[in-house]
Amino acid sequence: MLIKDGFDEITVKKITEQADISRKTFYLHYLDKYDLLDTIVNQQLKELEEICEQKKEKGFIEGTVIWFNYFEQHKNFFSALFSSKSTVSFRKQLLDFMMNQLSKKINKINPKKDTEILVRFLSMAILGIIESFILDELNFSTDEIAKQVGELLAQNISLYSH
Repeated sequence: MLIKDGFDEITVKKITEQADISRKTFYLHYLDKYDLLDTIVNQQLKELEEICEQKKEKGFIEGTVIWFNYFEQHKNFFSALFSSKSTVSFRKQLLDFMMNQLSKKINKINPKKDTEILVRFLSMAILGIIESFILDELNFSTDEIAKQVGELLAQNISLYSH
């Protein structure tokens, strides 16, 4: 249902009909459709954790290939999650804004080099840090977080530009 209909279109009623269970049975196990989704996502993360454990002795490139292969194998699932209107709209707008801003700065440094992947890479990283910051998942002051992200940006852009 997630892949076929998308998360936003799913209702508890549709879930119970598809699973051929009563609403009462559903609510014995889950608070709502978001709780069910959390359970499913946690199962995926557990699989990812097992893969990370298996690849920890590998180098960055080989480990990253394994990581991306996992996402490719589960592409429909993750695509359905990322395309949910519930969360994606704001994240996409923010990401596009960040990419645009970063692209301007990087193009000033080296206008001849194709920076699309670098810009997306750094923007996604920053978006993740911002999300963690907003959700109080980082135990650092605003200045410490900002300085570290700034240093990481400078280092990556410097490495890429030469």
